[in-house]
Amino acid sequence: MENFEEILKNKKRKKAPAYPWQDLALKIIQELKIPNFKKSSIFKICKETNPNLIKNCLNDTKELCKQEQKWQYFFKLVHNLKK
Repeated sequence: MENFEEILKNKKRKKAPAYPWQDLALKIIQELKIPNFKKSSIFKICKETNPNLIKNCLNDTKELCKQEQKWQYFFKLVHNLKK
């Protein structure tokens, strides 16, 4: 019985995102391998921008950018949308 209790105590539980934009931000962070110092920017973009526009930028980035640092291209696309 003690082993079972230890397993339950040590088990990490992940909370689901509270808002849909948070889920979208996590998806972008994972797919584009966003560095730690830019993660907060992704959350801000997803919170303030239409999700359909963000998804279009994500798809365009994956389709057009063949470099390792795709996240920079993504930020460039989002920046151009806001102009």
